[in-house]
Amino acid sequence: MRMWVKLWHLQSISEEDKGFGPIFEEQPINTIYPEESPEGKVSLNCRARASPFPVYKWRMNNGDIDLTSDRYSMVGGNLVINNPDKQKDAGIYYCLASNNYGMVRSTEATLSFGYLDPFPPEERPEVRVKEGKGMVLLCDPPYHFPDDLSYRWLLNEFPVFITMDKRRFVSQTNGNLYIANVEASDKGNYSCFVSSPSITKSVFSKFIPLIPLPERTTKPYPADIVVQFKDVYALMGQNVTLECFALGNPVPDIRWRKVLEPMPSTAEISTSGAVLKIFNIQLEDEGIYECEAENNRGKDKHQARIYVQAFPEWVEHINDTEVDIGSDLYWPCVATGKPIPTIRWLKNGYSYHRGELRLYDVTFENAGMYQCIAENTHGAIYANAELKILALAPTFEMNPMKKKILAAKGGRVIIECKPKAAPKPKFLWSKGTERLVNSSRVLIWEDGSLEINNITRSDGGVYTCFVENNKGKANSTGTLVITGPPGPPGGLRIEDIRATSVALTWSRGSDNHSPISKYTIQTKTILSDDWKDAKTDPPIIEGNMEAARAVDLIPWMEYEFRVVATNTLGIGEPSIPSNKIKTDGAAPNVAPSDVGGGGGSNRELTITWAPLSREYHYGNNFGYIVAFKPFDGEEWKKVTVTNPDTGRYVHKDETMRPSTAFQVKVKAFNNKGDGPYSLTAVIHSAQDAPSEAPTAVGVKVLSSSEISVHWEHVVEKIVESYQIRYWASHDKEAAAHRVQVASQEYSARLENLLPDTQYFVEVRACNSAGCGPPSDMIETFTKKAPPSQPPRIISSIRSGSRYIITWDHVVALSNESTVTGYKVLYRPDGQHDGKLYSTHKHSIEVPIPRNGEYVVEVRAHSDGGDGVVSQVKISGPYGFPSINVRLIFPLISVLFVSRFEMSKMP
Repeated sequence: MRMWVKLWHLQSISEEDKGFGPIFEEQPINTIYPEESPEGKVSLNCRARASPFPVYKWRMNNGDIDLTSDRYSMVGGNLVINNPDKQKDAGIYYCLASNNYGMVRSTEATLSFGYLDPFPPEERPEVRVKEGKGMVLLCDPPYHFPDDLSYRWLLNEFPVFITMDKRRFVSQTNGNLYIANVEASDKGNYSCFVSSPSITKSVFSKFIPLIPLPERTTKPYPADIVVQFKDVYALMGQNVTLECFALGNPVPDIRWRKVLEPMPSTAEISTSGAVLKIFNIQLEDEGIYECEAENNRGKDKHQARIYVQAFPEWVEHINDTEVDIGSDLYWPCVATGKPIPTIRWLKNGYSYHRGELRLYDVTFENAGMYQCIAENTHGAIYANAELKILALAPTFEMNPMKKKILAAKGGRVIIECKPKAAPKPKFLWSKGTERLVNSSRVLIWEDGSLEINNITRSDGGVYTCFVENNKGKANSTGTLVITGPPGPPGGLRIEDIRATSVALTWSRGSDNHSPISKYTIQTKTILSDDWKDAKTDPPIIEGNMEAARAVDLIPWMEYEFRVVATNTLGIGEPSIPSNKIKTDGAAPNVAPSDVGGGGGSNRELTITWAPLSREYHYGNNFGYIVAFKPFDGEEWKKVTVTNPDTGRYVHKDETMRPSTAFQVKVKAFNNKGDGPYSLTAVIHSAQDAPSEAPTAVGVKVLSSSEISVHWEHVVEKIVESYQIRYWASHDKEAAAHRVQVASQEYSARLENLLPDTQYFVEVRACNSAGCGPPSDMIETFTKKAPPSQPPRIISSIRSGSRYIITWDHVVALSNESTVTGYKVLYRPDGQHDGKLYSTHKHSIEVPIPRNGEYVVEVRAHSDGGDGVVSQVKISGPYGFPSINVRLIFPLISVLFVSRFEMSKMP
């Protein structure tokens, strides 16, 4: 080891260094060797490229492997173990590759020995089960490794296997066979067939006789989940399988859901419903999953959580690096994962550092092969890099200064000086024979670059960069030339105006001592305030040209034009804009989009489209031609729509049958001609309003201001909603209120009604064509209003650790609902939430507040709703209660207290 370190140091000094340290191209992986394998050997791979060629070593469980033993051999860098033995060879392996630049360590790989023992030879007892009952046959697999078995069940003989369905399920977790309810056809001999894919071996158990016992009448029983999944920790990108199976008669149906969230898009449920598979699971798929089993006798639920974690993954990792001797180095190495990975470092294969790596004032001792390892509970990833320490005299051989540097007058220039040197040299600049120092316009950067601002013509000249370190000196020279972007072109003229192109001519402007390389034609229209580059013929206008054609213009559009010249120093000032011109008109060439429609009132066909924007009108008298015909018809009917901004046409025809399919298409036209038709769309004429009235309409009175209406759906399929009409007996029917609900609803709540009032209610089925006939009219009465008087709080007395609050009984007026009890809300002062009690007494005990003030609110309760509130404030051991009556409308009270948990109190 010491000899290697010495060689690495010597190599780092060389300026002509062409070699490099080992870089892994193949590393060992986890390997399972079948104990019964006829191979008689196992190979762990390791290969690296390096110059000079690397030397390999292997270690097992952190101990060196004796490669002189006959049990081991090396093929290149690969380790071959002859006649592997579980007691001697099972363990963790890694290889080391080294040359005179350093040593790197491979990832760790585990060598395991796989086996699958036979089932015990003892006979398995027969199982007797009454028909209609559920049952489980236990597999009880033999000892094995690894734990990646797959299970099937033989019936009577090989190779007849049980087919899983909604009634029969084989768990891949424990191998057991589950039958939701036994039938006579289940009679037979069953054997658990176990396969290990890792060692390609299968075994099967002794047969278990299953004897169904006949029942005169099988008894139904509710779903009972017997296969339950546990909390799962999965790695991102893995496939996750959850099992859920229930016994029951009839056979239960199984449903899956993710609690409070949508199911992952990659989730698949087996045909029988017993298996949920999530492929390529992601972090957002973490959560609680539930399966529910149900038959007509009852249901059962089971929940568990999937935790999704992640293998380490690099965010930023190290690469081969050269640094100057004596400099500082920060080597970033950042990884993500779940849990967050920790970072540790190896140098030349040995532990070196943990966490962030910073090296200060580096020497040749720091040279070598480094490995950054990010690891969490799921594994580790390696990043390898070589660190070379440079020491050489300054030289511009590889990167001389530019011989000619162009700069614009009034602008800014940076002249680079980047010699190769280690350690970092000192820099000195001169212009001619004048040494330059930092000033308001001149700045020498830390990396040696020279910056000059607000350039004048006098800044032109010869500049020299001098560099020096403890190894030697060097210099390099370049010339700064001052010449700027071109001036504006002049004499712009527009000729030969057509629908989509115009000809432009102009005269050359000043090139400011740098040849004009190209011209650009720019346009502006009413569609935008910005100037935009135009397409031209020729596509590239060379700097020696003074004419070109702007093409692909919009017909019948006002344009302004200008010309801009460019040279190597930038884009010049634009010419004076031309006078506005208008391109010639042309027939439209764009078809309207989004053609569709349908629906509307009876005997109507509604056709819609997206109107074309102004830029596609291309001429005067712009409009649309709408063509339509019955789907199987021969002749198109055409209608002209002259409004250019409309996107809708409604055709009325009393002979039109409802919900008839039509083909429709639309095209644009102007004074120059017609454009192309749109794609043909299929729409339907308006449907008829429903002809049936809802039946079984009923009303339930909830309070003095609310009733619930329910009904049965009409049979017609064209119903889109239901309308409830209701009015007070003292109002006219024409003033009826209306409530609209979706077609799948069977009931609706009517609110804000008058107390103790007769109401009439009817229900209609509706769709886009209107509403059908009303149901039978229902007559109902709201309940009397709740008590208008608040409870009068008589006293608030502290007794031990409780307050006793007492109030007078509230007597309802003749037009009010009778008091049936009291509701008491106990809450912190200033908050809405608290604890709600219900009592038939005129007093209540509440706890003394531990800190701060609490409010006790008391209200009477009746069939008509809740009455007005009285309240008293109470405080802790040193406070005094205060009474304050607040009148709150009953409806608001009901909504307010409904947020609190009800707690019954004697």
